[in-house]
Order: sequence, then C-alpha cells, then structure tokens
Amino acid sequence: MGSAASSSKRGLPGAEALARSASAAVGRARSPSARRRKPLRRRSARVEDPADVLSRAVGGARSRVLLNRLRRAARDFEAERFDDARRQLRPVVREVPELADGRELLGIVLYRLGRWSEAVEQLEKFRELTSSTEQHPVLADCHRALGRWADVEELWAELGAESPRAEIVTEGRIVLAGAKADRGDVAGAIATLEHRWRKPDRPRTDQLRRAYALADLYDRAGKTTRARELFKWVAYHDSELADAAARARALS
Repeated sequence: MGSAASSSKRGLPGAEALARSASAAVGRARSPSARRRKPLRRRSARVEDPADVLSRAVGGARSRVLLNRLRRAARDFEAERFDDARRQLRPVVREVPELADGRELLGIVLYRLGRWSEAVEQLEKFRELTSSTEQHPVLADCHRALGRWADVEELWAELGAESPRAEIVTEGRIVLAGAKADRGDVAGAIATLEHRWRKPDRPRTDQLRRAYALADLYDRAGKTTRARELFKWVAYHDSELADAAARARALS
C-alpha cells in the first residue's frame, strides 16, 4: 500500500485524500501515558506480495477470495466509500492477521472514519510487521486525537532516526506542531514548523501544507503580517489549497 496515507493533519487542509477527514479530531479525552512500543527492527529489502502471504496462510481458493476483498477495499477507499472498505477488510485481517497490506489499509480507513483507537491498533500492528515509518504521521495523528502526547513524540523521534522520505518527515512535523498547539504551546508549535524552514522555489504539496499550518499558527499568535504573507505564498502556488487566499485577504 506504500505511502497512501502520508498526509494526516487535523485542522490543516491538504490536497491528498487523507487530510480532509482529520479536522474532527479536536478535543478528545486526554491521556498522557505512552504504550510500550517495540523498537523498529532493520527492514528487509524485499516486500512480500500480498497474494503470496494469503496463499500461504489460507490456501489457494480462500486466498483468492480474500485478495479480491483487499482489491475491492482499495477501490472503495479511493472512492471514499470508507464503510464499504472496512466491511471488505474485516475478514481479511481476521483470517490473515500477518498481512501487512490489510492492516495498513484498514488502519487508514478507520482513521478516515474517525475511529482513532481502532486505527491505532491496526497501524501499530502494521508498524510491527514491517518496521515501516510510512504511516507514522497518520498513526501519530490518531494518538494526537486521543491526547497521547508521549506517543506522538516517540513516533516523531522514530521518524528522525529512520530518515524516511522528506514528505513523510514534513507530515510528521505538522502533526507534532499540532500536538503542541493542542496543549496551548503555540510558540513551541511555531518553532517546530520554523525549524530549517525555507520557501522552496517549486514547493511540494507537503511543503505547502507546512506553510499553511505555520501561517495559521502565526495568525493565532497575532503575527498578522507574517501570516498574511505566508497565506499569499501558499495561494500563489496552489490556489485550491483550502482557504489560503481567503485567509490572506481577511488579514489585509
């Protein structure tokens, strides 16, 4: 499944599909305790085909049924039929719990449905099965929704240690900043997003999302000029990225 869910920010807009559902995750019950998370093991260069995993686990005939369910769930997810995708995936994960692709996609689907604790269960298992950090921003945002600040920090530390793709690190940084802002540390959130920040000439979507998040924090902190200029920069590079242009005009 790869990086299908690398854009998971509550209250911050984005062009990728997963970003849109996260805004409802504000004000959940707060719990500071972190789980005991196994350290990431060294990853294998080979990624096993889901068909092979299914065939080995349940045999040829049943594996084909479950593989079809997995494929239908992926199509349902792309069409934003999240309840349908969840129903397709439940038997797959129940019968073959070691199938990382099933865990990953079910976790993302549950995230889109706002079922934070259930999403955590699946994405933590995906992490254990693969040692991948691909879904760390989504997983961290689920923990953020549940007020599990220590888990957010721990997952951010793992991203730093593993040095994954820049886009994933940026998304993780946005989640970390959001968690700080949730706790009232707007200055700390700003510092997190300002760290080594430079306006790129040809920004990626994740960089524009980072800029939007930073502009929003500037606005919250009363730094109106900085907020306006950054919103304008975002709107210039992507006029369809949420309400950046409107936010800039409102601050004029």
